[in-house]
Amino acid sequence: MQRWRDMADIPEDWGRSVVTIGSYDGVHRGHQLIIGRAVAHARELGLPTVVVTFDPHPKEVTRPGSHPPLLAPHPRRAELMAGLGVDAVLVLPFTKEFSQLPPAEFVVKVLVEKLHARAVVEGPNFRFGHRAAGTVGTLAELGGTYGFDVVVVDLVESGAAGGGEPFSSSLVRRLISEGDVRGAAEALGRPHRLEGIVVHGARRGRELGIPTANLDTVPHSAVPADGVYAGWLTAAGERMPAAISVGTNPHFGGTRRTVEAYALDRTDLDLYDQWVAVDFHSFVRGQQAFDTLEELLDRMGEDIRRVRELTRES
Repeated sequence: MQRWRDMADIPEDWGRSVVTIGSYDGVHRGHQLIIGRAVAHARELGLPTVVVTFDPHPKEVTRPGSHPPLLAPHPRRAELMAGLGVDAVLVLPFTKEFSQLPPAEFVVKVLVEKLHARAVVEGPNFRFGHRAAGTVGTLAELGGTYGFDVVVVDLVESGAAGGGEPFSSSLVRRLISEGDVRGAAEALGRPHRLEGIVVHGARRGRELGIPTANLDTVPHSAVPADGVYAGWLTAAGERMPAAISVGTNPHFGGTRRTVEAYALDRTDLDLYDQWVAVDFHSFVRGQQAFDTLEELLDRMGEDIRRVRELTRES
């Protein structure tokens, strides 16, 4: 799959394509419906599929400081989109100047002159252009002028997560913030993942015989509520069952919030400065302080046994 960080990266001989536009943070099951329809339509036409997305998140430019928690960094989104059959991803730098483009100018500059869109596939609530003035109706009108079709995917995907609320990035963020990683996984179609570099911590886990990988997560990452979770740690292509701790380590009087993962039965790992991923399977218990170190160790042993059971089931 081709990845373009700017319109200047698009090959000069790029032909017609089928395009879908959006932040697509998380590439959740609702997003998958739209992207899947775009891929299917492109294959019917014998054309490539292009996803257009933005960096940073538009809210961070239009309302600085309001960046929503990030469900997946752009490289991860591209990986997920490639798995859906997408041929190219264009990540447009979202600047204040870009945010002020009127809908018609956005269509001409991006869809017509650069991507030569044959069709554009979107959900019914798609908005674009300055002050989000453009709608799918606007897009259809402009398509009539510039020679592309507009396909609206008016389907709602939902499940038990959130009490049956339609899947959306906002729902997934809320579930994660509540520690409901099982619900988030249902909406995403896979476990929620955090990625980052392993950095040095207080080394208490190693001293206790339970060494943990302390993640310096991607900025703005959607970190689950404080507690202990069952999941997996992936490093250097190896996926290992893991007990994951999120919080401030209250037993030791900690104040800085961290994400740490212990790969079960693995005391031989040296992961410092490596890029790793942590996938959350289920919530085990809330964060707490203990009266003695022995109580803490006993509870950690129980946590590890529970994590082993939960990850073995999956």
